Amino acid sequence: MDVLSIIISLFVLLFAITIHEASHGWAALKRGDPTAYGMGRVSLNPIAHIDPIGTVLLPLVLVLIGAPAFGWAKPVMVDPRNLRNPRQDNLWISLAGPAANLLAAAVSMVVMMILKFASPSITPFLRSFLINHQNFPRGFYPLEGLSLILFYAILINTYLAIFNLIPVPPLDGSGVLEGLISEQAARKYERLRPYGFFIVLILIYLGVLDLITRPVQLLIFTMIFF
Repeated sequence: MDVLSIIISLFVLLFAITIHEASHGWAALKRGDPTAYGMGRVSLNPIAHIDPIGTVLLPLVLVLIGAPAFGWAKPVMVDPRNLRNPRQDNLWISLAGPAANLLAAAVSMVVMMILKFASPSITPFLRSFLINHQNFPRGFYPLEGLSLILFYAILINTYLAIFNLIPVPPLDGSGVLEGLISEQAARKYERLRPYGFFIVLILIYLGVLDLITRPVQLLIFTMIFF
């Protein structure tokens, strides 16, 4: 991956993680818990959410080895005692982060389509730069630069949303699932939490995440490059 793509990927990932975590805090506030708000986490300031390993070190290592940019931020604290209906409220709080990323991806895609319509040269540029790995042309190309940012915004926000919706603790999908199943089943399901991180690593190693994201990636590429 070239230097320009690395810089853009890290910038977009920081933005994606920020809106993800801020949305969790905002949803918690709307559901009656001001804990995250009091800690300054309902904010679009990335500094409020940065985790040294998950937001800085891991994404940097991934992009340097050519893997998709990925990471996490400091977890948003929620006090269930402040929630009116803890199980149902936690469902919406958990869903808020991935939903925000999908919304950001959708908005980026709409802007990309408008950009392609306004400037037909965008499509061949993206194809040559991202698929054929040609160098960025010399000179000032603001629309081409914007199209690259939008491309990575679509891809990274979508990946982040899909990954977090996997129903394995501590990912957001587990909070969504717990809100949908019975209280008794939720208590049994909670026993997975100590092993959740290892389950996620196994799923990644077995390529399960690739099976989920590949059709989505194909759809995104088809919409952008053709």
